[in-house]
Order: sequence, then C-alpha cells, then structure tokens
Amino acid sequence: MSADTEDKVQETGPLLSPLEQHAAAIAAALPDAVTGTLVAYGELTVLAKREAIVAVLTFLRDDPANLYINFTDICGVDYPDRDERFDVVYHLLSPRHNRRIRVKVQTDEFSPVPSAVGVFPAADWYERETYDLYGVLFADHPDLRRLLTDYGFEGHPLRKDFPLTGYVEVRYDDEKKRVVYEPVKLVQEFRTFDFLSPWEGPDYVLPGDEKAGGKPS
Repeated sequence: MSADTEDKVQETGPLLSPLEQHAAAIAAALPDAVTGTLVAYGELTVLAKREAIVAVLTFLRDDPANLYINFTDICGVDYPDRDERFDVVYHLLSPRHNRRIRVKVQTDEFSPVPSAVGVFPAADWYERETYDLYGVLFADHPDLRRLLTDYGFEGHPLRKDFPLTGYVEVRYDDEKKRVVYEPVKLVQEFRTFDFLSPWEGPDYVLPGDEKAGGKPS
C-alpha cells in the first residue's frame, strides 16, 4: 500500500459493511426517532423511541431502500432491575432486498406503546400476546385482551417475577359441570438437581446407600 493510499484510508476511516451502511442510512433518515443501531452476528437491530415506533415502522415499510413489508412477529423481554423493564421487539422482513431487521423500544408496566396495527394489521394478535404474557400495554389497539391464558388469569406468566407454580390451577369439576379455579396445591416438593456428571455420581449419600459407608467410590 502506498503512502497516499494509506493516508486516504486513515482520512475516511474503516470501511463499513453493507449492513452497517444500511443502519447508518436508517439512523440518518430518522434522527428524532432512532436512538441507536447495532450490527452483531450478521443481524441489524434498530433502537427506537417508544413514542416514535409507528413512524419508524411506517418508514421501514414504505421507503424504497427498505421495503420491510413482511411483519414477522413481536416479542417481549423482561429486565426487572431496569426502570423501563420491558423491551418490545419487532421483527420485519424485506423480500425485495432479502434482509431482516429487528426494532426495539423500551417501556414499563404503565406506559403504553403505540399500537402498530394501523401500519401492520398482522400486529394485532402479537400485541395481544405480548400484553397477555408480559403486561405491556398498547395504546389504540382495537381489542387489547388476553390471548393465550384463560379468562380471569392472574398475572403475566413470562415476567421474571411470576412464580413458577402460578397462583391458581384450573380444572373441570364434574359435579359442578364447569371449570373451577383453585389455589395451587403441590403434590410433592420441587426436585433438587445437582447437575453433576452421571459418571462421577453425587457428592452425597443417596437414600438407601448409607451402608456403603459414605461417598461412593
């Protein structure tokens, strides 16, 4: 490499990959809505402001350089130690450009995320699922009610602070001829797993092996 060429590389900085160039173009087009971008493991993630999610999704759908017309799904992630504990994650596909993109916004238990149903009608049941399992609210959703859990279900089962046993158990009562809800009753304690190699054996005496004289050899 000549000295002139090396100076030119230093002036322009490191070359960006096509995905990084794409991320930079989206951030430049939406400076008031996009707070950051991340390219990792060959995937692009766009971090957006909660109140701007509709504008971001509309741009990604309609802009000729994007054309993310396929709405794949919405999912949630719970980080209980954060003030805005939930990530709401949108996945889109652009068949025209053969690219996928992930869009993330943050929210808490009380601040609703604008509904994406007006941009992607397919978001309807995905938002209901996210509400059902995490308790995330979606403003202006046409029918925000539970989707996977039963009527009268208490809590949101994919939150990190939701008990493993749940709060109630559901069964059909043949005498009452209807479904009944009852407090959870465990018929046995949770099993304890030591996660040791089965070839080495546990470091404690198994019930019935007391006569072996301690730890198995």
